[in-house]
Amino acid sequence: MTLSHCIVLALILCAIGVYGLLSRRNLIGLLLSVEVMLNGANLNFAAFAHFRATDPVAGAIFPVFVMAVSACEMAVALAIVIALYRGRRQLDVRSLEELRG
Repeated sequence: MTLSHCIVLALILCAIGVYGLLSRRNLIGLLLSVEVMLNGANLNFAAFAHFRATDPVAGAIFPVFVMAVSACEMAVALAIVIALYRGRRQLDVRSLEELRG
């Protein structure tokens, strides 16, 4: 496995995440698509740390921070989703347009 293989896999993951963001109407699906995109970025960080960095530990720390921030983001987003579901009994993004303003 080479660096180019890892980059292609990360590109595929990011493309799947973008497709999920553009095609989904469910909030949970949107959150999962964002997570797939972040995993693609983590794969790039880890691959470049393994193949190109002089100090691989320094490059491997970035995915840990991304995962920590992602976990906090998911906790807040899931709390918002639960609050919206309790109030509306649905998680369709298009039905939430009236929350603007």
